[in-house]
Amino acid sequence: MSGTSEQTEGPGRLKVVVADDQAAVREPLAAVLGLAEDIEVVAAAADGGEVLAAVAAGPVDVVLMDLRMPVMDGIETTRRLTEEHPEVAVVVLTTFADDESILGALGAGARGYLTKNAGRQDITRAIRAAGAGQSVLDREVQDRLLATARAKAAAPAPSDTAGQPLPDDLTPREREVLTLIGQGLSNRGIAEKLFISEATVKTHINNLFAKTHIRDRADAVRRAIAAGLA
Repeated sequence: MSGTSEQTEGPGRLKVVVADDQAAVREPLAAVLGLAEDIEVVAAAADGGEVLAAVAAGPVDVVLMDLRMPVMDGIETTRRLTEEHPEVAVVVLTTFADDESILGALGAGARGYLTKNAGRQDITRAIRAAGAGQSVLDREVQDRLLATARAKAAAPAPSDTAGQPLPDDLTPREREVLTLIGQGLSNRGIAEKLFISEATVKTHINNLFAKTHIRDRADAVRRAIAAGLA
């Protein structure tokens, strides 16, 4: 392991592993995050193997994950964590914001995706959200996903279901939620817009996905665009 926090363990604090192959990034980041009263950096890892070892030694709540690392990259490490330690949330922090990296990380199970342009407050907010089971994508990543979804919706493959009409049994609220997903809002943003709780938003999304056979959030964006809702 490349380093550990010196702070005393406290109740209710999120236990975080910081993973980055560059010590000049990893160590200052771990030190800065450790200043937050509700975050305890329990390990700093230089590669995916060290991340898995830190999580196995546990307990760990959140891994702040770089994507480009030796031995085992961030996407494969995220996939392993999702399979072996589903209780551990992954927030990606990387310089890469291309479609392959974003979709690969989210497909592997990452709950958040930030670029290294993110400030300390953005990073701590994403860690707290991930620890609470929520997802956070920075604006650049959201815009990239929306652009990709819109491009796919404009030229659907023969097997694409984006052009299928929405089922008649969607409630007005479920249509509202789909519209807001199509506009790129997070669950929190939808909750604030509709003056409902995030738990209620999740319930509407689960019902919406079940009725429409939507697979994931990117698929929901395509359906919203194809239906003229976004």
